[in-house]
Amino acid sequence: MYRIFCENYYNYIKNFKNKSAKDEYRYKIAKVFGLIVNPQKFYKEKSKNSETYQNLCDLLYYMKENIHRYPKFKAFLWTLESRQIEPVYCGKTPQNVLEEQAKLANMFLNLMYWE
Repeated sequence: MYRIFCENYYNYIKNFKNKSAKDEYRYKIAKVFGLIVNPQKFYKEKSKNSETYQNLCDLLYYMKENIHRYPKFKAFLWTLESRQIEPVYCGKTPQNVLEEQAKLANMFLNLMYWE
């Protein structure tokens, strides 16, 4: 499941190769997933307790609280927890952003960007 997520994320990001596309909302909300696909970057941001790290923790917490809506999150979160990437509520990310990020994560897990 982790590999599927990562490959779908990279395929999604390819849509934003153009420099001007990097200002798009869809690109900006997906940046937090960069910590999931690169564990070394995750640990670095965790040690700094950076805003991106806190946004990811909020997202993972939101995903955990919404497993009933997105059943694939359960197995995915388990794979992340085995990598010490765990949900923690930080309260830094607005609810509407979390909802959009969760939808995007669900799309990755459902192979929407599979090539």
